[in-house]
Amino acid sequence: MKIHKEGHKILIGTASVLLVVNLLVKAFLPDFFEASIIVSSVLFLLVLQFFRNPSREIMVADDNLVYAPADGKIVVIEEAHEGEYFNDKRLQVSIFMSPTNVHVNRNPVSGTVNYFKYHPGKYLVAWHPKSSTENERTTLVIDNGEDEVLLRQIAGAMAKRIVHYVNEGDQVHQGKDFGFIKFGSRVDLFLPLDAKIEVQMGQKVKGNKTVIARL
Repeated sequence: MKIHKEGHKILIGTASVLLVVNLLVKAFLPDFFEASIIVSSVLFLLVLQFFRNPSREIMVADDNLVYAPADGKIVVIEEAHEGEYFNDKRLQVSIFMSPTNVHVNRNPVSGTVNYFKYHPGKYLVAWHPKSSTENERTTLVIDNGEDEVLLRQIAGAMAKRIVHYVNEGDQVHQGKDFGFIKFGSRVDLFLPLDAKIEVQMGQKVKGNKTVIARL
């Protein structure tokens, strides 16, 4: 199991702080040293698992298939107005990522990045209706040559930083990383109205493995 590069500094910092805490406990509260070691180990393992980065190869490379860009649970499937780029109705599919999910974000299709924008914002809980327009977020539009797919990374109440690795004009490849969201979040997909949705509400999905829709 690989550890994502976004976790390296946080893990080193966490380990350093826990080491200092345990040394202080050993010096001043030796009766609690064993308990401190146990609690510190659990805390470190929780942070470690958050930054895991499992190898995920897509099953079939096909730009008519929209793969899940993230691990999590389907919390929205509906026709909605998308006002930032398309300014018309699209099929919205939203994936909620809990702190226990893998938080790597992957390209659902290959193509050209026609639009990219980062928005600073609030940190409402990720399932809040206004989180998609008021929270810290990025908007990314990929053109596969026939259709455009919009992805929106949305920070949640625990997530305080969205990381992205693409810019407008880039060529991206299906299944490769396009970003990372730290500590709980949501990813929205906006698809053409004639897309065939292949998932259901409440379904758990895996990035690069679950087909969200067919274009």
